[in-house]
Amino acid sequence: MSTKKNFVTVEGVVTIAYPNGMFSVHLDNDIDVLTVVSGKIRYRTIRVVPGDRVTVELPLYDLSKGRIIYRHPVKRNDDDDFISATDQY
Repeated sequence: MSTKKNFVTVEGVVTIAYPNGMFSVHLDNDIDVLTVVSGKIRYRTIRVVPGDRVTVELPLYDLSKGRIIYRHPVKRNDDDDFISATDQY
């Protein structure tokens, strides 16, 4: 956790996606917060779906609401599911 001005930055997992870019995020310290997507993520049309690991910025005066400032890359192992053209027959 680091503080930037009057904000606390923590990590969590998106649990529920609400309309209009709002999400419920379960933080690593077992707290659920209602979050919105930051402007840079909205501008670059980065998709946030339930199950994604995100970094959330919380104001010190209200720890029940926050802003998603970063979506962590998903580590996938697609090599196991890959079927080459020669393996099909």
